[in-house]
Amino acid sequence: MGRAAEPPLHYLVGTPEGRLGQLEAELLKLPWQQAREGVDVKLLPRTGELYVLARSKDRVAKERAMRRRQLKKLWARLAELKLVEVKAAEDGALTYTLRKKKLRETIHREGRYLRRANLSGEDPAKLWHLYMLLVQVEEAFKNRKGDLAVRPIHHRLEHRIEAQILVAFLAFGLHATLRYRLRLKAPGLTPRAVLEQLSAMQMLDVHFPTTDGRTLIFRRYTMPDKVQKLLLAQLALELPPQTPPRITSQHSLEPLRP
Repeated sequence: MGRAAEPPLHYLVGTPEGRLGQLEAELLKLPWQQAREGVDVKLLPRTGELYVLARSKDRVAKERAMRRRQLKKLWARLAELKLVEVKAAEDGALTYTLRKKKLRETIHREGRYLRRANLSGEDPAKLWHLYMLLVQVEEAFKNRKGDLAVRPIHHRLEHRIEAQILVAFLAFGLHATLRYRLRLKAPGLTPRAVLEQLSAMQMLDVHFPTTDGRTLIFRRYTMPDKVQKLLLAQLALELPPQTPPRITSQHSLEPLRP
């Protein structure tokens, strides 16, 4: 027989998902007990052990959102099966067959896409230039939701729609300006690559309490690393000087006088 630990050891660990299925019938008979707000538990004692089934409202919302994202990705991937014919047998087995005719059509159309315009008699080069401008505008909307971390907002009022278009246009202007500077200074770089590198730089507020009950605040940006310094030098950009510290009064922030 094993010797009891001295002092006694206690543990609370996870269990395989299959164990829940084995104990589910017994757990269904037990009442829920509130552990804290939003969290309920069921306690099932066993020889020398105690099974704890927890239910969290926040975890429900999180897992539900994760499942929706997974289903959305899987649903989108179903469209990729257009080249494969799937057949289900009576026993539930699936067989897959390549649609060769559909594959030949897809190969024939690779690299080709159709667009519409109300322009006639225009030079093909100009039409292509206009199309690339459209691509850049669409990319600006993506940057607004991605690089700028602005969540999708569905507006109904006209002035709010115009404001959202303005934000997207400003993002497009900044993106186009950066692309132009890269074309002159660093042709091998893309705006997204530069943004990904420089996004590691952050602005921080450092608070120091003083002996008289006030707070001294330093707003500082993190110093660039070697790659970021190289990018800034290549683009002929200089970081602004660090701002002077501020000190809080009883009512407001005051700049610290030199």
